Amino acid sequence: MEEKILADSANGLTSVEAEARLAAHGLNEPVPLRHQSTLVALLQLFLNPLAVILLLAAAVSGFLGQVVDAAIIITIVILGNLINFFQTYRSQKAVERLREQVMATATVLRDGKWQEVPQRNVVPGDVIRLSAGDLVPADSLLLEAKDLHVQQAALTGESLPVEKQASAEKRADTRPDSPHMVFMGTNVVSGTATALVAATGRDTAFGNIAERLSVRPEETEFERGIRQFGGLILKTVFFLVLFLLVVSIGMHRNALESLLFAVALAVGLTPEFLPMITSVTLAQGAVRMARKKVIVKHLASIQNFGSIDVLCSDKTGTLTSGSMKLDRAVDWDGKDSEHVLTLAFLNSRFDTGIRSPLDAAILERPCPPADEGYEKLDEIPFDFERRMISIVVRKDESRWLIAKGAPESVLAACTTYESGGGEAPLDAAGKAACDGRFQEFSRQGFRVLGVASKKVDARTAYSKDDETGLCFAGYVTFFDPPLPEAAETLAEMRRDGVEVKIVTGDNELVTRYICEQVGLDGSAIVLGDDLEDMTDPALGHVAETATVFARVSPAQKNRIILALKHRGHVLGYMGDGINDAPSLHAADVGISVASAVDVARDAADIILVEPGLKVLHAGIIEGRKAFGNVMKYLLMGTSSNFGNMFSMAGASVLLPFLPMLPAQILLNNFLYDIAQITIPTDNVDPSYLVGPQRWKISTIRNFMILIGPISSIYDFLTFYFLLRVMHASEPLFHTGWFVESLATQTLVVFIIRTTGNPLKSRASWQLTTTVIAIVVIGLVLPFSPLAAKLGFTPLPGSYFLFLAAATGTYLLLVEWAKRRLFRT
Repeated sequence: MEEKILADSANGLTSVEAEARLAAHGLNEPVPLRHQSTLVALLQLFLNPLAVILLLAAAVSGFLGQVVDAAIIITIVILGNLINFFQTYRSQKAVERLREQVMATATVLRDGKWQEVPQRNVVPGDVIRLSAGDLVPADSLLLEAKDLHVQQAALTGESLPVEKQASAEKRADTRPDSPHMVFMGTNVVSGTATALVAATGRDTAFGNIAERLSVRPEETEFERGIRQFGGLILKTVFFLVLFLLVVSIGMHRNALESLLFAVALAVGLTPEFLPMITSVTLAQGAVRMARKKVIVKHLASIQNFGSIDVLCSDKTGTLTSGSMKLDRAVDWDGKDSEHVLTLAFLNSRFDTGIRSPLDAAILERPCPPADEGYEKLDEIPFDFERRMISIVVRKDESRWLIAKGAPESVLAACTTYESGGGEAPLDAAGKAACDGRFQEFSRQGFRVLGVASKKVDARTAYSKDDETGLCFAGYVTFFDPPLPEAAETLAEMRRDGVEVKIVTGDNELVTRYICEQVGLDGSAIVLGDDLEDMTDPALGHVAETATVFARVSPAQKNRIILALKHRGHVLGYMGDGINDAPSLHAADVGISVASAVDVARDAADIILVEPGLKVLHAGIIEGRKAFGNVMKYLLMGTSSNFGNMFSMAGASVLLPFLPMLPAQILLNNFLYDIAQITIPTDNVDPSYLVGPQRWKISTIRNFMILIGPISSIYDFLTFYFLLRVMHASEPLFHTGWFVESLATQTLVVFIIRTTGNPLKSRASWQLTTTVIAIVVIGLVLPFSPLAAKLGFTPLPGSYFLFLAAATGTYLLLVEWAKRRLFRT
């Protein structure tokens, strides 16, 4: 780190200085994203091996005088790649705009004022402000720190938060255990700080690790299925093309024409638009989800989102509004107490950890008069083992430790209780009475915090060891009513195949009350303590059968999620706090809200702009729609491509000439692909949306085995009619098969796009328009001025009678086969 940056930048940067440093140091990304230029992305499509072979073959054709064939091939290659590029580019831009809405930000001092900037724009020399829940945006030297505790397991493997303090020595240190530095890849658990950025991007400690260990993210089920499908098609195409090339040469056909035929057939049989169709479909799904207040960070997660069959979530913000209201502050005997409210107010006011909804509710109340004159000395941050937070304050010459937290934790630390203006010993009977009061509040659906205090001696620092011998003051109660639509939404999700499980750190009495209000079975609640001695297989069984888990720690939440995943469930987890980050990572789909802490939003795949089950349910349905449309293209590919493979193989052996000219094959494939471009806009059957959708390679394989041969039967029927009935010449044969092949393989989308009756399931107007337009173009081409150049000849009227009969019966037969297939 340059000493000049540290010396000159303590008061922050100007916008001009920040721009200059951003240009010099680059974006603040540990592993910089490789952004391709538009030109490079376009050229890569033309560097596809099949495209290169076609362009070379076109050049040879032109050199040998076959200028028309060469021009047709080049035109089709260029148009196909331009359409592919334009659709993909537009979809990627739409997704990038959505991601920017949930991009991580940092609070920096620029131009003399604090402002939010994208984390990737933080530069060395920036002064940043940190508070609980923030991700540390860059390696930074602490200028000021107050009760700062940082979780840095990503760098050191240490599971417990470590305390950080500012140092008078303004020198950057790259060691992760440095007490006066905070590092990228870590997050603030409690406290506040201002810090000076010393290193960004690849120059950070995290950047060095990330670059060395950078690997491709784990392949999702959807991506794996797409890859396996593409590999299956490509292998089959390779061996078929090799076979046809050998046959053509063995039959002493023109070598160049045979090569062109084989390459054109490879293009025709390869689902080269699959990446584009997938990208466009998922991107359009992401855009539709954004309109319903759901932002997708990772496109591949859309399929997993639609496949969710179990959703784990806390009740707060899911079953309830999440807006806590302070109800009462009472002493141990249940009488209203201003003193208890004052203690709770002091604790919340000076707490620098995560501002929970309970703290916000306490601070909404007017400041009690007795609150005046206190000064904070120290803080013992909240953790999920103690489940309490303590602050140490001074007023005049007295020092007080004030604790607030889970009633059972606070009571366990108490030896006395406030009574009649003094203190009385808290014996077993007294603890039972206090606990009974807490239980009664919980049964009524109130959230309850215990409050206690004690006088402490003067010293420089305090720790959790000082949380003993406390005097119990009383309780603060809160109410978070169930959402009016929660019961209805839960019923709808259950109908659509998504089981909601409540996994909360709250006590079982409050949890049972809320669950009963919204129609969830809270009669058999599993407690966190019950999980401690449970083996993983036993936990898997319990996790499947139980609906509600209470008093669970973050580690126990993680175990529940992993147990359900191991039982074959696709799991969504919804969380918004620091303790939720591990579970968000572990789930198939991590879901958070826009108001969540940075750590949770960073770990999530899906961000809800508005919290609540209704928004989430709408997002799941959109995920199923997107996956359904991708599957339509895959099933179309298997029904047409494999049928064409069989037909080409048979025709090449039986016919004395090529069954279709290379340029005609390419044109046929080009028109077919154009007809499929609008599949992402298509409607999806309601029946497809009522259950989680999983990747089923068996469905695709069965389609290939059953529907593919039907397509071939009608191709051979067409061959027979052309050769035996019409005694077709070579150009007439080419034209007749071109028209029949294009009509059947495009119109069949109306059958395949729905598992039900195609007359009752209406396709989108975009898909209907493109398919019909392509069929019309195919019928008109033989009569157009381009016919001779393309090798076509006008078809007689009798052929169209055959075409209508063949196409109609083909569609009926595919409909019969489809229904038989989906019944099994």
